[in-house]
Amino acid sequence: MTIVETIEKDLVAALRAQETLKLSVLRMVKAALMNKKVEHGKAVDDPEALAVLRTLAKQRRESVEAFRKGGRTDLADKEEAEIKIVEAYLPAGASDQDIDAAVAEAIAETGASTAKDFGKAMKAAVAKLAGKNADGKRISEKVRAKLGA
Repeated sequence: MTIVETIEKDLVAALRAQETLKLSVLRMVKAALMNKKVEHGKAVDDPEALAVLRTLAKQRRESVEAFRKGGRTDLADKEEAEIKIVEAYLPAGASDQDIDAAVAEAIAETGASTAKDFGKAMKAAVAKLAGKNADGKRISEKVRAKLGA
């Protein structure tokens, strides 16, 4: 069963169970997937669906930060609950050890040694972690630390 089919099935289940938060989040996810489908003019496959889910989770994380800075903990808590629902459809995140290993390999392969080589090392590290649901911000921090940037 594809991710899109799973989301649609869970949406119906949330509707029947009257789970308002989950229903709201799944409707938002379905709308984002439909927008992607219209944009490409074809059905959304699993890698594209995962990219959409990652984007939605990232948007929610940024919202949490903004709400916390603005003193709106009630809205931040709601966004965090939404993140948990979205992340349930994503594969398990890459651990710090996985990211460290990928960054070390990427730096060795590209021969990166200074801050000027950050782009090359970052591109290689992201490629190594493809499909492992690694946060780009965490990868970037690790690459900067290794290169002393």
